Amino acid sequence: MNCSRRPLPPAPYAALLVVSLLLATPLSAQNDGGRTLVTADRLIDGLGVMHEPGALLILNERIVAVGDDATGASWEQRVDLGDATILPGLIDLHTHLTDAEDAYWEQVLVTTTPSEAALYGAANALTTLRSGFTTVRDMGPAWSFTDVDLRNIIDEGTLPGPRMMVAGNYVSATGGAGDARQFSIYVDVPVVQNLADGVDEVRTAVRTNLKHGADFIKILATGAVLSQGIPPGAQQYSDEELEVAVIEAGRWDRFVAAHAHGAEGIKAAIRAGVRTVDHGSMMDDEGIQMLLAQDFTYYVPTLYVGVIVPREGASMGIPEAQIQRSTEMMRYRNATFRRALEAGLPIGFATDAGVFPHGQNAREFAIRVENGEDPMDAITAATSLNARIMGWENDVGSLEPGKFADVVAVPGNPLDDISSMERVFFVMQGGAVVRHDRER
Repeated sequence: MNCSRRPLPPAPYAALLVVSLLLATPLSAQNDGGRTLVTADRLIDGLGVMHEPGALLILNERIVAVGDDATGASWEQRVDLGDATILPGLIDLHTHLTDAEDAYWEQVLVTTTPSEAALYGAANALTTLRSGFTTVRDMGPAWSFTDVDLRNIIDEGTLPGPRMMVAGNYVSATGGAGDARQFSIYVDVPVVQNLADGVDEVRTAVRTNLKHGADFIKILATGAVLSQGIPPGAQQYSDEELEVAVIEAGRWDRFVAAHAHGAEGIKAAIRAGVRTVDHGSMMDDEGIQMLLAQDFTYYVPTLYVGVIVPREGASMGIPEAQIQRSTEMMRYRNATFRRALEAGLPIGFATDAGVFPHGQNAREFAIRVENGEDPMDAITAATSLNARIMGWENDVGSLEPGKFADVVAVPGNPLDDISSMERVFFVMQGGAVVRHDRER
């Protein structure tokens, strides 16, 4: 199956004009046909290779050459970043760009409007882009399809933001994770229609989401930490319901991402043929072996959110019962990640940004490295591996000739200090500079 929704749009000129006006950043690499040479003390290509020194030659929106091939060619402009590391634009497989970060999602449905969510989405998209994440997979908004509108407005060049793959609306069972009607039985939010029970309703929900612009389907295979209803360890959709979602998405040449915490729900999602198991907190050894036996489904954990919610959940408006759920889930998340590493699983990079403030996505790197992942492997996960999972590897995820010039730089060497990934000071998208902090 081709996982890509469409050819990726170039970084639009209108969007970058907005950025330049907002940030007073010259569009030094967006030129009228001349070549730009970007250099630094080192370059990590996203495929696990370090080049010292680092050099990248760019023509318009695409990479022309890397390393010695770049420095040996002619160029009209040069951007020298000094003692820094050039990397591919980072990719986050699990974000929620729309809505305010400090608004608990159930409160959003009764206190805000979809237009408010869209405006927050525009601000969060810019913050995410400036933090070095030039591509994201957005996993569904509280207000349905506001992510579709945000993607479209970015693609057409009206606003700056990362390249987006969006869910549009998640598919959830009555009483399960993401049930948008967790209120008194006398209170309803009729405009939010994300509930589907039984094979026929799941099929209809998948078709409806794709009809209205979703790039993929997000289905909630188990309960959730930040939701009322069925516990996060419990499987909430039957094997048959999960399978029909995958089959129907496949008819549209799309894939399914499964929110899944509990072991049985994870294994049911793998059997159904989902593209990603997101969170995967309680995955057991059998689940790991199932993933090792095939090459389509990926484990995509979110570790940092398990740290921030117990610590700061109250200030973010999260109910105490759900903070406690998150605290309990911490017993599983890191141990599961370590067992997956030991087994040799490829592990996607994701954060659940939106539960915590956007722009902090890169804090996920340190948690992964603290739990045993090699820094280079963590960087590869957030670049070329994620691009392959999305089906966008022909355009993004590595610094290779022919790919979009989505480029970031961090001070020093992130292989020596992975926290430098949190200090991005240079961002280029499609060959145009959207951030270059002269003093750092």
